[in-house]
Amino acid sequence: MLRLLVLALSSLSMLAAGLSGGASAQGLFGSPPPKASPDDNAPADGAAPPATTPAPQTAPAEPVPSAPVLPGSPTAVVKPFYEHLGLELDPAQRKNFIEPAKTVLDKSDALRASGEGECLDPNMALDNADYDKLAIDRSLRTIEAVNGDEAKVVVAFVVEGHQHRLEWKLKKIGGAWKVSDLLSVTGEWALSQYQCE
Repeated sequence: MLRLLVLALSSLSMLAAGLSGGASAQGLFGSPPPKASPDDNAPADGAAPPATTPAPQTAPAEPVPSAPVLPGSPTAVVKPFYEHLGLELDPAQRKNFIEPAKTVLDKSDALRASGEGECLDPNMALDNADYDKLAIDRSLRTIEAVNGDEAKVVVAFVVEGHQHRLEWKLKKIGGAWKVSDLLSVTGEWALSQYQCE
């Protein structure tokens, strides 16, 4: 029980830091620190800087293994959307959504069925990035925060050197977690703001 409490508190603190842009869980949950220019350490009198010993070469840190995804958790609802491209647009998945996201998805289905075109990008869960399953699988990180019957799952990943961060909002309905909205922190869009008419 104590282990679960510590895990929950550490996840919440990481989420709070990540949402404020202060954390840099491998640069995914915040902006990377600014790089110093070579002139930052130059003496003010114009003299040559003192000789320094080069820093020892170190191997990059291995990614921290993700905590296991608990069945029925908000993260368990979100995870399949990163395993199957475009799953959010599949009408069979509508059972996992509630308002306002469900209305937008239903209107998108109606528009597609009418033959008048598409309203939503086929890879919204990927922040409209190019689909590179290997890169996403390697860099994908999630943080879950639950507050009563509401939850957020922040998903971060890197594709072609570009960081992407999305926030899934969920509500517990009848004992099951349902997606109410999907927001791109990186692209500054929300599924609920689309007008599919």
